[in-house]
Amino acid sequence: MALLFIIGDGNNLYDFTYVENVAHAHVCAERALASGGDVSTKAAGQAYFITNMEPIKFWEFMSQLLDGLGYERPSIKIPAFIMMPIAHLVELTYKVLGPYGMTVPQLTPSRVRLLSCSRTFDSTKAKDRLGYAPVVPLQEGIRRTIDSFSHLTAGSQSKREGPSKASRILGGGKVADTLLWKDLKQTLIAIFILISIYYNFVATGSTVVTALSKALLVASVFLFLHGILPEKIFGYTVEKIPASQFHLSKDSSHDLSLSVISSWNTTVKALRSLCQGNDWSFFFKVVFVLLALSLAGAISLHSIFVIGLPIAFLAFLVYEKKEQEIDSIVVSFKSFACKHKSDVYEKLFGSKKHD
Repeated sequence: MALLFIIGDGNNLYDFTYVENVAHAHVCAERALASGGDVSTKAAGQAYFITNMEPIKFWEFMSQLLDGLGYERPSIKIPAFIMMPIAHLVELTYKVLGPYGMTVPQLTPSRVRLLSCSRTFDSTKAKDRLGYAPVVPLQEGIRRTIDSFSHLTAGSQSKREGPSKASRILGGGKVADTLLWKDLKQTLIAIFILISIYYNFVATGSTVVTALSKALLVASVFLFLHGILPEKIFGYTVEKIPASQFHLSKDSSHDLSLSVISSWNTTVKALRSLCQGNDWSFFFKVVFVLLALSLAGAISLHSIFVIGLPIAFLAFLVYEKKEQEIDSIVVSFKSFACKHKSDVYEKLFGSKKHD
């Protein structure tokens, strides 16, 4: 339920109205119309804006609700001009796949505009002609709203048992803790190291061999200097790196050999299946994988660092937070693909069989 991002700069103002104030405005209107005279004449036949008359930043309002329900406040700001093309793409996808069962998307251009623009209204006319004034202040209305939706608090939601799917995909351990921001210190250290690698080895435009040589040089100098350091410096103990840290045990060597042999046998089996020419599904899978590898090979190391790494540190986090929603989208897409797979196959190869 928690919102992860703020769309826009987060400073757009909104007017909200607590429901009791809306009811009170109707009472004020009835009284004004029933009073007769000039008051009734001025009040009749007019349109009025009814608000709490306390404009507030939209994302501050949402943050207060999330806080009250026990969720984290959104803190990452994404400019609206970045979200708008994505929303248009989602909307276009829905127009194409909607007739085939795709659910209505939550991200649309109209919603991006609503979430990033200011929407305030002047209730002065209602105040002057109807005698309207809010009876429930905004903060009190927020408190009552939170109390009314206590069943949606973070503590009342069913908690996931065991590690998340994102954690299992990453294999658990330090890699998962780093990419999922479980260990903030470890994540920040990893980001710092990657930034250092980027500026020292990638941004300089060095070749792979040169970059690798520089990395080995830095590692060698670090290990040597670390080795000659005394055991204590100003009262702090320097932990030495044991030689066994770099030793490959017999069991590890055996497992590595088995892994290489298994990979080789799998490759041979795949080639044998292709030579038989019967499994079209497997053929298309191989073609797709090879095309993906060829496209990935065309991506420069610079692009991988600039685009790939930030995505890696955000994508798994978003997936962990929105696991059910993303899985439902994937399931819908799979069902759509399976539904039309036979039709496409028939169109491509059915005519050949008849010929």
